[in-house]
Amino acid sequence: MVLHPFGVRLAAGALARARGAGRRGASSAAEAAARVRAAPETAAAAQMRGVLQAQLDAAKAAGTYKEERVIETAMEPSIAVRGRASPVINMCANNYLGLSNHPELVKAAHATLDSHGFGLSSVRFICGTQDLHKRLEDKISEFHGTEDTILYPSCFDANAGLFEAILTKEDAILSDQLNHASIIDGVRLCKAQRFRYKHIDMEDLEAKLVEAKDCRLKLVATDGVFSMDGHIAPMKEICELAEKHGAMVFMDECHASGFLGKTGRGTDEYCGLAPGTVDIINSTLGKALGGATGGYTTGRKEVIDILRQKARPYLFSNSLAPPVVGAGIKVFEMLSKSTELRDKLEHNTKLFRAGMSTAGFNIPAGDHPIVPIMLGDAKLAHAMADRLLEKGIYVIGFSYPVVPMDTARIRVQISAAHSEADLQVAMDAFKAVGKELGCIE
Repeated sequence: MVLHPFGVRLAAGALARARGAGRRGASSAAEAAARVRAAPETAAAAQMRGVLQAQLDAAKAAGTYKEERVIETAMEPSIAVRGRASPVINMCANNYLGLSNHPELVKAAHATLDSHGFGLSSVRFICGTQDLHKRLEDKISEFHGTEDTILYPSCFDANAGLFEAILTKEDAILSDQLNHASIIDGVRLCKAQRFRYKHIDMEDLEAKLVEAKDCRLKLVATDGVFSMDGHIAPMKEICELAEKHGAMVFMDECHASGFLGKTGRGTDEYCGLAPGTVDIINSTLGKALGGATGGYTTGRKEVIDILRQKARPYLFSNSLAPPVVGAGIKVFEMLSKSTELRDKLEHNTKLFRAGMSTAGFNIPAGDHPIVPIMLGDAKLAHAMADRLLEKGIYVIGFSYPVVPMDTARIRVQISAAHSEADLQVAMDAFKAVGKELGCIE
């Protein structure tokens, strides 16, 4: 066994087998690439190659080219990364509640695999709806205090399917300028008039609502939590403005469901709103709620009904796989019984934020487990991430176009699964590398 300093055991044999398979996979990929290169290349293909290669070279020169590290173990606080002899502490997963490899979820997934199979080979309206899907939709509605729920393969699909299905050119959508890319793409698919308001600026939102006053339907669209900064939308004020101007409210809860608010119900609970106040909520099973795949829309029944009839990602994508659905049901059962995990996450977040601020790092104020270490320069962000990996801390540098130009950062994400010792090791490493690179004194 390989023993992490804080007691996380990894099977050495399993690691060796995974690494061997990884090397064979890399070799196979190289051989496949060589075969493609040997094939005759058309003039159009050569032109495309040149155009794309120039873009790739520019990204590398700017320090914004993204490399993918290969993880060879399950998602845990400590993970094995190809090329490293010992495990590293993972500080950048969306595994907020530590459920990604929780034994209860693994057990539920195995049981569902035995009872309902691996996949359905169908979309929902043909022969892809099992009793499990309806049970999970009911569990989600109960959790959020909403009328109905519809499942998607991902929340990106939920956002892509929503706006086009419910709004037309007679309507208006008012969107925060820093909304997630999936919301932006969903809005682009919609023929509604578009109004973009300044980030969490209620005065500007009201001005846009006044500007859109003659539209038939008006929908304010916002992230509940903004994923790059950890900013929490002022949902109480947004809902008050929406009611004043006859608008509905949509909220993306991917970085809030399961842990934000006193019982983990999300941003609406955090902001003191009653369940059902927000008209439409989209969220994911792929972050705090198990970390696999799957997304959903929950809210007004007539909205869900029309999405089942018109939402293209729902109508033309395979049903969510039964093992994922079975594990999802278990997640909501666990969270409805206890707040232990979200309470531990809250404790860990306060500990890490306080320690990093005291060390002198530039961290936006807040209490969300997304903790951006603001650096500004893209090359510096990626260099710091690489240096931290050498010290046993797994983080990633974020730069343009993922975040606005000149706002490069390392986004740390805290988990309930982290021990205090994990967090102290991470903070010590950040301090050492920060001083080495001139980020702190």
